[in-house]
Amino acid sequence: MKNLLKFITLFALAFTVTFCSDDDEQTTKDLALNISGLENLGPDFVYEGWLIVSGAPISTGIFSVNDAGELSQKNFSLDKNQLELASTFVLTIEPKIDNDPSPSKVHILAGDFYGNTGQLSISHGAALANNFENSAGKYILATPTDGTDTNENSGIWFLDLSSGSPAVGLNLPTLPEGWKYEGWVVTSGQPVTSGKFTSVSGIDDFNGFSSTMAGPPFPGEDYLMNAPAGLTFPVNLAGGKAVISIEPDPDNSPNPFLLKPLVADIPANAIDRTTYSLGKNLSFPIGTVSR
Repeated sequence: MKNLLKFITLFALAFTVTFCSDDDEQTTKDLALNISGLENLGPDFVYEGWLIVSGAPISTGIFSVNDAGELSQKNFSLDKNQLELASTFVLTIEPKIDNDPSPSKVHILAGDFYGNTGQLSISHGAALANNFENSAGKYILATPTDGTDTNENSGIWFLDLSSGSPAVGLNLPTLPEGWKYEGWVVTSGQPVTSGKFTSVSGIDDFNGFSSTMAGPPFPGEDYLMNAPAGLTFPVNLAGGKAVISIEPDPDNSPNPFLLKPLVADIPANAIDRTTYSLGKNLSFPIGTVSR
């Protein structure tokens, strides 16, 4: 009987020691992401999460998003101490083949941990640092690069002509490094760029569809030559759409990115050199991070 009691006591002690030892030696902990509004980045880019620990970034791993907006991975097993010490979570866009261990400049979402959770948004200072609520825009249809009174509804310029003289038409915040604005028209269901820009009071970086004369010193484009497949230029833009997007730099796609702060339906009876307004479109990705 004594031997039996001794065996039971030793077994219980061993179980207790083993249980406490396993708990004490746990070195990993899960980070969970719940994010909506992201899009498929295509074959050449991925999303990557980062913990900010004492000011330094630590990767939490990469994931992709399918056409339905579903994350390929939502839970990541990480070093427990690093996860608990993290002050901030940042989500970036990275090249799929990436030899740089540091985060790219393209920060799309970020949030600070409060306890074990954090709210993710584009407006965090470690992302785009703005919610774009004060964004506004004006545009006209005109084709100044082939002279006046010719194909006038085949060009768009993001300027304000209501005073009679061309003036700045866009009210947009300065973007952080890693992002650029891009103008678009959508005609016959097809988006066509008008060029990328960082300043609302200067020309953009593209004039591949325009004719030979100079355009105004504002973002915009005449759609007169070199039409992409599926379109014929000149084209009447009336009844289409005007869009200002925020694009990653480097860009993951020739199509508009998911961030489109300004959008407008171009009137079906649009009159050239008439100032029209862009509307706000503040549907941006959001989410939470938990540890």
